[in-house]
Amino acid sequence: MRMRGEIVGYKEEEDYKTEEEEVEVEERELVGGGLPQSKKFVVVGYALTSKKVKSFLQPKLEGLARSKGILFVAIDQSKPLSDQGPFDIVLHKLSGSKWRRILEEYRLTHPDVTVLDPPDAIQQVYNRQYMLEDVADLNLSDTYGKVGVPRQLVIEKDSSSIPDAVGKADLRLPIVAKPLAAKSHELSLAYDKFSLQMLEPPLVLQEFINHGGILFKVYIVGEAVKVVRRFSLPDISKRELSKNPGGFRFPRVSCAAASADEADLDPSVGELPPGPLLEKLAKELRRRLGLRLFNLDIIRELGTKDRYYVIDINYFPGYGKMPEYEHIFTDFLLSLVKQKQ
Repeated sequence: MRMRGEIVGYKEEEDYKTEEEEVEVEERELVGGGLPQSKKFVVVGYALTSKKVKSFLQPKLEGLARSKGILFVAIDQSKPLSDQGPFDIVLHKLSGSKWRRILEEYRLTHPDVTVLDPPDAIQQVYNRQYMLEDVADLNLSDTYGKVGVPRQLVIEKDSSSIPDAVGKADLRLPIVAKPLAAKSHELSLAYDKFSLQMLEPPLVLQEFINHGGILFKVYIVGEAVKVVRRFSLPDISKRELSKNPGGFRFPRVSCAAASADEADLDPSVGELPPGPLLEKLAKELRRRLGLRLFNLDIIRELGTKDRYYVIDINYFPGYGKMPEYEHIFTDFLLSLVKQKQ
């Protein structure tokens, strides 16, 4: 019986190959569609968009992974998933009901394979109507601070009804409007009731909270937590609110180019949230969401030291923007395999 990890089909005279030649053999076999067999690899099958492959599977990550005995192998979506591998871990970020069904069936027939992450758990954070429910229910408060969510309202249709709905919900202007489907990072900022009518449902409307123009991106990879600063939307005063009628559209709140880690910031604005608070929040949300790969967009209310709001949750975010992500991610993958032993 052939065991995963055995050398199969090599002649005795090939035993003298140098280490460099062995690596070349492994790479040739991989290109040919097979898996290297000279040693036991942790095989990670991945199903990602081409954009995600480019940003995540960078040469430094793949090189470090290989040195640690981890091999990334592309999943061929034109072939049955069960006919590929064998995989120790399946890493994915694809959309569509067909892909979800394929993964769910695969999980049932391959219970020994870790799927990152379960499709049904991912769906919750793809819908902004439900995305922040677990944070709100958690109502986290301890000596390090309090974490909540902005007051929000879901608008399914009929933009003309938005001003009345906002009034009945007693939401304060300005209002941040986000698409209901979290796959889009575009948002609008409405300063008055007239501009509310110009919005296009389905939407989630959130009260805008002044936060010093700084957002904290909290990356979670299993039990690892890493936080970075990003520039965000600027504060809005009552005077500005009265002088700026209308609405403004933004493609996204933050991006890699808007890093604020090296900026000279007022400590009351730029100080990172306490580590123990973030670790407690991450632990609770891992359990409640059933996810191990996600990030949180967090703001601290201007004028407070310990009042935080989670404004967004993203599944399998841009880890390529996270410092030292290569070491953190490969250590995480190895820990998953170790847990199963």
